[in-house]
Amino acid sequence: MKHLIFKYFNFLIAATLLSSCGLYGKYHRSENVNTQGLIRDLTSDVDTLVGNTDENFGNLPWREVFTDPQLQSLIEKALENNTDLRNAALNVKMMETALAVSKLAFLPSLTFAPQGTISRVQMDGASTNKTYQLPIAASWNLDLFGNLLSQKRAAQSQLLATKDYQVAVKTNIICGIANLYYTLMMLDEQLAIVTDMESLTKETWDMMKLQMELGRARSTSVLSAEASYYSVQTQRATIKQQIREMENSMSLLLNEAGHKIERGSFYNQSLPTKFSAGVGIQLLSNRADVHAAEMQLADCFYDVETARSRFYPNITVSGTAMFTNSLGGAVVNPGKWLLSAVGSLTQPIFAHGQLVAGLKVAKAQEEQAFNTWQNTILKAGNEVSNALLAYNTNDEKSQLEAKRVKALEQTVIDTRQLYTSKGSTYLEVIQAQSNFLNARITKVSDDLNKMQAVVSLYQALGGGSK
Repeated sequence: MKHLIFKYFNFLIAATLLSSCGLYGKYHRSENVNTQGLIRDLTSDVDTLVGNTDENFGNLPWREVFTDPQLQSLIEKALENNTDLRNAALNVKMMETALAVSKLAFLPSLTFAPQGTISRVQMDGASTNKTYQLPIAASWNLDLFGNLLSQKRAAQSQLLATKDYQVAVKTNIICGIANLYYTLMMLDEQLAIVTDMESLTKETWDMMKLQMELGRARSTSVLSAEASYYSVQTQRATIKQQIREMENSMSLLLNEAGHKIERGSFYNQSLPTKFSAGVGIQLLSNRADVHAAEMQLADCFYDVETARSRFYPNITVSGTAMFTNSLGGAVVNPGKWLLSAVGSLTQPIFAHGQLVAGLKVAKAQEEQAFNTWQNTILKAGNEVSNALLAYNTNDEKSQLEAKRVKALEQTVIDTRQLYTSKGSTYLEVIQAQSNFLNARITKVSDDLNKMQAVVSLYQALGGGSK
């Protein structure tokens, strides 16, 4: 008997040493992930951008990027009231609770189940017997093979992924508010342009009517000028509708009913113009969605560890301490303590292939998570590249449109003067005005696209988390 007990304790010591020596290790980032060439150079099809990670544009606090006081106030209100962000915070709390539960699994479970009995034999002079039991039972699962440990680490990874989701929601809200804010100001600018053009087309219409009264113009020219005037009014009505819709969308992000949004002037905005994108590894630590995908990979890694641990014995130690006055058929008064302890070991031998299948499934899911993580990294690089390209392209287009607007403005002045001296036709006047209007609106759109490219780049680099 002593020899068997000695061998049993040797087995427990050996199992403990295996566990402490890292039978199931921690997750480490794979060296097989591809982070090279994530961000394309703007002018070369071969080179890729490599910036100073310490100056990464995405590391700037959002208040240093969006400096408009009214915009800052809207962002702060959205971060406080937005429903999606509130729900994300609740998800974090739920995962924190799940992690706390997984940590408590290492402690023994305790139960208390008191019992009392009153019995009496139906005989003359028989007394009533009163017995009671006050048992406390404890059960402890010895985690010698990492089952509980891997589940706890999986819960930690899930918590980190949930926090990453919260950060991603925050970033989306900040950048969404900024985009809507700049769009509203762009529409204000376009409305001002169309209002000015409405006055100009009305003057042209009046001029045509005067020319017809003097016999210098036909009725068709008057009708064309009138149609041009109504066309501009139609554009004005469309822009006013778009403004209301944008305000309603902004109000929804603020978790409020639709209302007017106070805002500044479109061309008084100040946004950064020089950017450092950083190298690929920076995206891994700064992008919340990229890090969340990696944490999902870590979760799957620990699921594999959990599945592997099920092949090993399950060792449970149970104990009972009971204060009772009933020991078998005898009744003892006062009560006494009854103590017992039991150790059990369960080793799976044949489980219909479920353990093997579970391990294979867990490994396949881990491989899927790695593929998803890799793809998320590549998508992040594409988003940065596209945002940089959009900024530079729209900056170039805006400069060209500015020159075009200046030329078309002079064209309108010249054609109107030539028309009064019969040097041009009414069609040339109307066409010049139409081209001038479209060029001004296009330039404002390009300037908006340039602003939104800054916002997209900030979002693509994981901005808004600080």
